[in-house]
Amino acid sequence: MKKIKKLTRNQILAKKIIKEGLYIILGCALMAAGTSFFLLPNQLSSGGFAGISTIIYYLFSLPLGTTMLILNIPLFILAIIRVGKEIAIKGIFGTIVLSTLIDIFEKFNPLTQDRLLACIYGGILMGLGTAIVLKANASTGGTDLLSYIIRSFKPHYRASNLIVIIDIAIVLLNVVFFREVEVGLYSAIAIYLSGKMIDIVFEGIYFTKTMFIVSNKYKEISEEIGQKLDRGSTAIYAKGMYTREKKMILWCVASRGEIAKIKQIAEEIDPRAFIVISSAREAWGKGFK
Repeated sequence: MKKIKKLTRNQILAKKIIKEGLYIILGCALMAAGTSFFLLPNQLSSGGFAGISTIIYYLFSLPLGTTMLILNIPLFILAIIRVGKEIAIKGIFGTIVLSTLIDIFEKFNPLTQDRLLACIYGGILMGLGTAIVLKANASTGGTDLLSYIIRSFKPHYRASNLIVIIDIAIVLLNVVFFREVEVGLYSAIAIYLSGKMIDIVFEGIYFTKTMFIVSNKYKEISEEIGQKLDRGSTAIYAKGMYTREKKMILWCVASRGEIAKIKQIAEEIDPRAFIVISSAREAWGKGFK
C-alpha cells in the first residue's frame, strides 16, 4: 500500500507563500491594467494614493507607478512599527509589483477615450484586482495600509469608514485640480463598481433570498416545496397580535431563481397565504455554500 507523503511545516509555509505571491501578482496586474488602460488616460481616480499620483503625473509628468511607490515609503516605515512586519512586507511587495506593472502598461495606448467606458471597466478591473490581493491577506499600500496605521492609534475607528473618507477627499482634490466636476462624478462610479466587485469576489454571485409564508396550509406548502424543488423549510411558532390566533410561519431560504416557483406553489395551495420576501446576505450549509 502506497504511503501518503506528509508535507513538512516548511513545505506548507513555502506553498502558502508561493500561492499568496501569485495572488498578489495577478491582482496587481488587473489593478495596473485598470489604471493604465482606462482610468489614468482619462484623468479619472480610484481614490487612494493613485488619485494623488494622477495629479502629480499630469503636473510634473512623473511616472504614476514610481510616484505611488515613493508616496508609500513613509507608510511602510510606520506600518513596520505599528502593525507588524508581515502586513508591511506583503504591502511592500504588492506596492512594488503594482507600481512596476503600472509603469510598464503606461507605455501602451489606452483602450478607450470614453470616460464612461473608462470608469466602468477601470472600476471593475480595480475591484477585481484589489479583491484578489486581499484574498492573499495583503495590500498594495495606499489607503488600505493607512487605515491599518490609523486604527493602531485609534482602534475604535472603522477601517471601511476611514477608507471611504480618504478616497472622497482625494477624489475632490482631483476635481479641484482638473477643474472638472465630471472627473469626480465618473471617479465615483469607478470607486462604487470597484467596491461591488470586491463584494462579489468575497461573497459570490449566488445571492439568496428568504421567504416567510403565513398559511394554515403550511404543511402542504412545505411538502410541495420539498418535492418539486428539493428545498427544505422550517416552521416557526407565532401568534397574531391582532387576532390573538396561534399560527405557524414557514421560513424558507432559496436561490433567486427558485423564489418565483416557491411563491407560485404557496399561492396555488393557499391563495390567501401571506408572503414576505427579503434578501439574504449569505447562506452557508446544505444546499448552499
